[in-house]
Amino acid sequence: MDEKQKCPHCAKKTKRDAEDRKRLMNRLKRIEGQVRGLQNMLEQDSYCADILTQSAAVKAAINAFNRDLLALHIRGCVARDIRNGNDAVIDELTEIVQKLMK
Repeated sequence: MDEKQKCPHCAKKTKRDAEDRKRLMNRLKRIEGQVRGLQNMLEQDSYCADILTQSAAVKAAINAFNRDLLALHIRGCVARDIRNGNDAVIDELTEIVQKLMK
């Protein structure tokens, strides 16, 4: 089985603007730091409510990342594919939004 047969989405690529990529990477690095902070809090036996507060902040940061990336996806990939007659992208977008809303 070649790579395309294993995972149809792995073959897809999106060329991103350097500024968009930098902004998204910075968000992910901050989230990574927040998760490490959670690990440290747990290792140091921090108070449960404090850990949960930090966990909520991580969740909010992930949501902000997802909103930003989703907006870029709609303005770029989805708009391009619809213009090119690929309406299947609408179903893909619907699935993505449903996953994000869980």
